This record gives sequence, structure tokens and C-alpha cells, in this order.
Amino acid sequence: MKILVIQNRMGIGDMVIFLPFIEAISKKFSSPVTILVKESSKALEYIEKNKYVEKILILERNNNNSRHDGIIGSFNLAKDLKKYSFEKVFIFNSSLRFNLICKIAGIKEIFQYPLFQKKQQHLITTAQSFIKKELDMDIDSNPIINLENSLIEDVRKKYNIETKQINILLGIGGSGPTKRIPAKKFLEFMKMSIKEYDCKFFLATGTNEEEQIILNEILNSEFKERCVPLDKIKIKETLPIIKNCTIAVCNDSSFSHLSAALNVPTIVLLSDTPLMYGSYSPNMYPIIPDGEETVTHDTLGKERINHEKIFKIFKEILN
Repeated sequence: MKILVIQNRMGIGDMVIFLPFIEAISKKFSSPVTILVKESSKALEYIEKNKYVEKILILERNNNNSRHDGIIGSFNLAKDLKKYSFEKVFIFNSSLRFNLICKIAGIKEIFQYPLFQKKQQHLITTAQSFIKKELDMDIDSNPIINLENSLIEDVRKKYNIETKQINILLGIGGSGPTKRIPAKKFLEFMKMSIKEYDCKFFLATGTNEEEQIILNEILNSEFKERCVPLDKIKIKETLPIIKNCTIAVCNDSSFSHLSAALNVPTIVLLSDTPLMYGSYSPNMYPIIPDGEETVTHDTLGKERINHEKIFKIFKEILN
């Protein structure tokens, strides 16, 4: 059976969150599915080997000149989809545009969120209700990314990762300046950790200027010899490194979602993002700014993330 799943949110985190629902559709029909996603989801980096996904199609909507932008782009997308002869499509949004595109593409069975109800849709519960309604399946929010054991072992040797050490992923990057916890917070946590444990730190971040400033501040500290920067390698190459870590401490970033999906206990530092993004997985341990009962957009609390709280949860997880 040829099944298409459309998930058009742009981030890695969103893509990871939707994995259990994509897998549920595949299991229900005993057939791997094709997914249509944005390039910014980086799905090819971590879903390529997923047994529930047969093919990854890229939605080319980056600017006004992209193949799938505008009215002409809608017909281009319908044309691109039609050649696959999909029998069913599951659309994880309320867009009339995608509904019409799938009809033009000749897909007979269209399952979709209620049209014109985009406002106030909860990212997870809306997807759960959708799958329950259409497939009568109750799906937990616990994304899993599996890796080949050989990859994990090869990376262990390449980076001299010793199991007797506490190997820690520090996700110091973030998609915006309000989400990036200052380097001093990580440095204080590192200082406390090293006093009690033999630790090695893997620094996960992007290459933009602000993230590089945080990275260099840590690399220029007294802990430099214990640090391995990961900013120069692809996400796909970081996955087995993350899997070799004992624990992760991450800003709300792609790495917090990836590490939790790799079954690594992940402390998520939420300074300016809805709490849901750091608490949906059983592998997540959220920390919010001091003085707050919850966290959301515009909390602006990165200076109030408490390194002592990070270390307290860190010790609880280890013990």
C-alpha cells in the first residue's frame, strides 16, 4: 500500500515529535510510508534508516522562487505527488491548500486535521486525537531513534569514549538568542560535576556567530582538555556520539530532542519556550527559570536558569 504522510513544520524538534505518529500509521497498514517534509527538518540525517519510512520527499518552500511556492507551486507539488500513485494521505495540519493538492494528485483517501482550525492546536494532543479518531490507536509521546550498534562502537573508538567516565552532551546551541543559556551557566555546572565525577563533555552547537561565542568561551576555559566540540560535523555524525553519552544537558534545541529520542536522559533548559517542548518525552527533565511556575514564549529567563538545579537533577539521574 502506498501511503503519504505530510508533516510540514520546519524544525528538527517538530519532526522528532511526530515520529511516533508516523510509525503508528505504518504499523496500522503494515507498510512503510513516504513522508513529505521541509528540508529544514533535516529528516534525511536521522530518519533515513527508519524501517517505517520508505521514502523522504522534500517540500521545496524556502522562498518565492522555490518549486512548491505559490499557486504554480501547488500544481507542481500535485504533479510531483501524482507520479507515486499514493492511495492514502495523512495530513498533520489544517491547511486547505494541502487538501486540494492531494485531491489534484489523485489521492482517494485523505485524512487530515479539521480544516481552518490551526489556532491553539496543541502540537502533541492534536496529533494524538487525530490518530485516535482515524486509526483508533492510542499513541504515547515517546519518539525513538535507533542506530546500528556498529556505528555506536566505531564512534566510541574514534573519540576515545570510555564507559568508566561520565560522558555528557552539552547542547549549548539554540535557534534564537533568548533560548541560548549563557556559557557561564554551563561552566558552573561543569565545575560542580568535575568535583565529584570524572567527566568528558561533548559540545553540540551550530556555526552562527553567537553560538560560536558560547562555544569558544567554554573551550577557552580550564575545562578545555575535557571538551570535544561537535560544531564542524553533520547531525547524522553526531547521533552515535550522543548515544555514547551517559546524560545530556541541552538548551531547547535540536539536540535536546535528538538525545531524548536516542534514549539518553536529557536535562532541558527552557528559558523562552513552552514547557511542552522539554517535557513530552519520559527521557526529558525540564528546568525552568527561577521565579517561574511555567515557561512559554517571552518568558525571557535565560539568566535565571540555575546551575545548582541542573547539577541536582544530574546527580539524581546518575544515582
